[in-house]
Amino acid sequence: MRHSPAGAPLAVRRPGGLRNHPAAAPLGALAAAVAASAYLYNTDPHQSGHWLPRCPFNWATGLLCPACGGTRLAYDLLHGDPVRAFHENALLMIASPVLLWMCGRWMVEGLRGRRWRPVLSPRAQYAVLGLAVVWTVVRNVR
Repeated sequence: MRHSPAGAPLAVRRPGGLRNHPAAAPLGALAAAVAASAYLYNTDPHQSGHWLPRCPFNWATGLLCPACGGTRLAYDLLHGDPVRAFHENALLMIASPVLLWMCGRWMVEGLRGRRWRPVLSPRAQYAVLGLAVVWTVVRNVR
């Protein structure tokens, strides 16, 4: 460690400071979301012949997972059709405001120089898991 002439330690700048900044991850996620939205806006997932990956759960089992329809939901919302988006995946549509709030909070805290991680109690984690399982069963029984 280097010291000033008075003997006090000098601050040492560490490499990779911007990569370690609390806002780096949320800003990177925002950039990826904007790029994905720009691509998705011009690519209709309701039609075949595009480059969008198939759900691995659906590919392996032929069943709909709790998030199946999320890409079509996003496409429909980008094109101003919330009713059709709701029919693609009602649970994701209902959860969207909470998910957007969490992403916004992550961004704001990162810009303020603080790291933020949502913490769910074990009880809430079981509730989310149970809801996902029930939604999967309901979607595949109809």
